[in-house]
Amino acid sequence: MADPLEPPSSSTRHRNQLDLPFREENSSRLAPWVASIRKLGPGHRERIAKHLLALEGHDRYLRFGYAATDEQIRRYVEGLDFERDDIFGIYNRRLELIAMAHLAHSVDRNFDACGEFGVSVSKSARGRGYGGKLFDRAVMHARNEGVHLMFIHALTENTAMLKIARKAGATVERDGSESEAYLRLPPATFDSRITEMLEEQIAQTDYSLKRQAKQFWDFLAGLQEVRRGVRDARHKTSS
Repeated sequence: MADPLEPPSSSTRHRNQLDLPFREENSSRLAPWVASIRKLGPGHRERIAKHLLALEGHDRYLRFGYAATDEQIRRYVEGLDFERDDIFGIYNRRLELIAMAHLAHSVDRNFDACGEFGVSVSKSARGRGYGGKLFDRAVMHARNEGVHLMFIHALTENTAMLKIARKAGATVERDGSESEAYLRLPPATFDSRITEMLEEQIAQTDYSLKRQAKQFWDFLAGLQEVRRGVRDARHKTSS
């Protein structure tokens, strides 16, 4: 296993583990929230860190293969190479990153084009299939990038991740406390390329709408706070 104090590279084994939408808990009139997956860039680094730092001890163990400390997680986040690898995420209506996946690409020219998949989902967002959706998104992107083989390295006790791999048709080999999954990917097609392009456009639009909605609600919250302060001041003056 790689030194946990160093940020994982594309050749480092990924460990995997598997919030409610903005103001959703306060209103049953809101339309059902549909998760959209978008690619993340360097500008999302701090939100990625916040998401991973919120994972509890056992969840960190499942994701990284060891009980990563805050410092080790920050090293991992700072070491993310957005030019070489691909990072995907799901945001809720509060613009909180509730699920993310890391598709690390091989940099060894002696091997066939391959990628390794790692995923994490916030505790309160589990049971909604986000891990599987992120895996499907990563597989489609990997195909379109010419990746032929997808790897998943997980602890054997991580049954949720291994279930996702088996459902996709991956071959899973168990070696004691660890398991390795291999999935041979079909070549890209016109349909797969168009589908990815449309999904990314939809995700970008969805994110923009969520950001505008959050700004609007933050503005209203600030306005209400000002009004409350004015009322309190008037009450003190008249008393």
